[in-house]
Amino acid sequence: MTNKRRPGEVRDAILTVLSVKTDGATVVEIAERVGGLIGQPAPSSIRSYLRLNTPSLFVRTARGRYALKEGVRSLHRDSDMRSRGEWPSFSFGRATLVNADSFEWLERQPENSIHAVVTDPPYGLVEYSEGEQEKLRNGRGGIWRIPPSFDGSKRSPIPRFTVLSSRDLDALEQFFYELGRALVPILVPGGNVVVASNPLLSHVVARGLARGGLERRGEIVRLVMTMRGGDRPKAAHEEFADVSVMPRSMWEPWVLFRKPVEGRVQDNLRKWKAGGFRRPSEGWPFGDVIASAPTHKTERALAPHPSLKPQTFLRTLVRGVLPLGEGVVLDPFAGSGSTLAAAEAVGYQSIGIEKDERYFDLGRKAISKLVAFKNGANYELNL
Repeated sequence: MTNKRRPGEVRDAILTVLSVKTDGATVVEIAERVGGLIGQPAPSSIRSYLRLNTPSLFVRTARGRYALKEGVRSLHRDSDMRSRGEWPSFSFGRATLVNADSFEWLERQPENSIHAVVTDPPYGLVEYSEGEQEKLRNGRGGIWRIPPSFDGSKRSPIPRFTVLSSRDLDALEQFFYELGRALVPILVPGGNVVVASNPLLSHVVARGLARGGLERRGEIVRLVMTMRGGDRPKAAHEEFADVSVMPRSMWEPWVLFRKPVEGRVQDNLRKWKAGGFRRPSEGWPFGDVIASAPTHKTERALAPHPSLKPQTFLRTLVRGVLPLGEGVVLDPFAGSGSTLAAAEAVGYQSIGIEKDERYFDLGRKAISKLVAFKNGANYELNL
């Protein structure tokens, strides 16, 4: 009596065998090697699978001899890596960028292995769906508002979060609840979590993270003039010339949380190197307002990501989240790797996770350029 096999077990074993047999193998050879992986299957089942999936997966190189079709080998290798908890990655200095789904990656990390999180996530969710990203890349907009040029300067697209439905908002809160739950085990006690948001959605983001087990500690204000808001009523701008439908946005909230400390802060700092913020100088505390400018076009040219934040801001923020200047900074939604570049610039170890292969490839090229970006000097508004 044979053991019941899981669905796809024979298929996966055949793909594994042929992924390392670059010149192909005979049906007998494949059957022998598959038997060594999962126990001896019926040779007829292997022969049938090979015939049925030629030419979609396999090519017949000779009578009774098969090889993987060109392009299938790398796809299977990446799939096999992910099944073992491994993902394609790229390193530059102390920064590591990983091409993975954040939640899958987080599930496999050891407890108390991350000292701080700084991230600008897809906090509208909808705008980073495959369909909306395709519209953005094609210049059609969709949920992305593509502003016209202003004074000869081409402004970057911004998501129109006012179009989110109540169902979208519920999904958003659930997303950050799941994120909070995933972060708590891998953070050291006292580890800071700083998440970019905007005035329309920060309460939803914060509610989800708090439900996930993180402790709210306030907000970091990025003091920046953006092009969001300030417009007169659409199609009635002359009638209501003195009206702004919404205030012109002059700040951006980054919600601040942490994993609860163990005992006193000083004890937590000694044991876990976390539980506070690194001061800019001995005589000045880390402040919750950081002056910033919109990301300059020269920096965007280095890393053309729609949500790119400037190194001037990120280096100040990232430097502050490790109170003793020691530990690992994580960005679970790394995009083009700008947070990793900021961490590298200030001398920290960092890990970034990016699911979109196009942004992962962008990050591999952009991180070193952003690290070298000369206008990225730190500065902070002291109030």
